[in-house]
Amino acid sequence: MDNGPTDATPTAAAFRLILLSKSNPVMGCYMFWTSLLVLKMLIMSLLTARQRMKTKTYANPEDLRLSRSPEVRFGDPNVERVRRAHRNDLENILPFLLMSLAYVASGPNPLTARLLIRIGASARLLHTVVYAIIPVPQPARTLAFFTTFAITCFEAGYVLVCCIKCI
Repeated sequence: MDNGPTDATPTAAAFRLILLSKSNPVMGCYMFWTSLLVLKMLIMSLLTARQRMKTKTYANPEDLRLSRSPEVRFGDPNVERVRRAHRNDLENILPFLLMSLAYVASGPNPLTARLLIRIGASARLLHTVVYAIIPVPQPARTLAFFTTFAITCFEAGYVLVCCIKCI
């Protein structure tokens, strides 16, 4: 593992800054896919709202005026599917993004890093499609989930090994 210049060299601080700048292709790749995944998570909120309006399923009394519905309703399967997909994003995309940032900062092989980021983010996008938009039978969702899960674990292990000397 090439971790760049050591702290003893004058260029160590400059090297670390370059790793976390847009001029580093790995960081640029990370920033692109991070932006896409964050936008996707925000869109999930709108998708949930759309399902609520479509099925007239509102969980709060103050929302009933929007639906002209006489009562609060819970448990619509379409709303709940989108909510579960959104919750799964929150539980898995955030660790992936945080670990990927640490991974980029550790100075990994650029080709490997960009490939892992692209595959991990694409798997999360696919997970949403097969879970919330066009439900597909298993194992599609499981494969999409474990792809990003495995990448996050690999990145965590890589960063741990790179940083073991710092403890």
